[in-house]
Amino acid sequence: MAIRPILEVPDPRLRRVSAPVEAMTDEIRTLIADMFETMYAAPGIGLAAAQVDVPLRLLVMDLGDGPPDAEGKGTRNPRVFINPEILEPSAERSVYNEGCLSVPDQYAEVERPAVVRARWRDEHWQEHEAVLDGLLATCLQHEMDHLNGVLFIDHLSRLKRDMLLKKLAKARAEAPRKTSPAPARVRAA
Repeated sequence: MAIRPILEVPDPRLRRVSAPVEAMTDEIRTLIADMFETMYAAPGIGLAAAQVDVPLRLLVMDLGDGPPDAEGKGTRNPRVFINPEILEPSAERSVYNEGCLSVPDQYAEVERPAVVRARWRDEHWQEHEAVLDGLLATCLQHEMDHLNGVLFIDHLSRLKRDMLLKKLAKARAEAPRKTSPAPARVRAA
């Protein structure tokens, strides 16, 4: 396993449309393992292959909603989505304060369908279809956007997007002068 570099805006490679994964191979298994290691190290809750410069329809996420461990704490719940599709988005909408590993340390409220019926393959190449809601539905839609060359900031008004990008540029310019790390926040990729 290896931690891979995460592409950040304005890298044009983030705008590519990803190709379907044709079959489960050792290369895909290695990519999945690397993506989990990269996501956990970032730290984040989701990561699309496109964000690590592999334009394939593959994403990983871990919302930490696994069963409690012996100490009563939550555990990891890694999930793999290969060739995911949204079959039915709900008319009901929800708003979530999203962030992204490709737009570091920037957050904005994004409105998306609250519930989706989705289909995908897992790391064992088994097909799944399920109705997803809450953070899982939001995260899946966010990561699927990456597979289509879309970033969460594209869902914002031009004014909000420009303000966020200016804030990001300012943070990058000031980064070498920071003396203490920013507090850790969980981010979707």
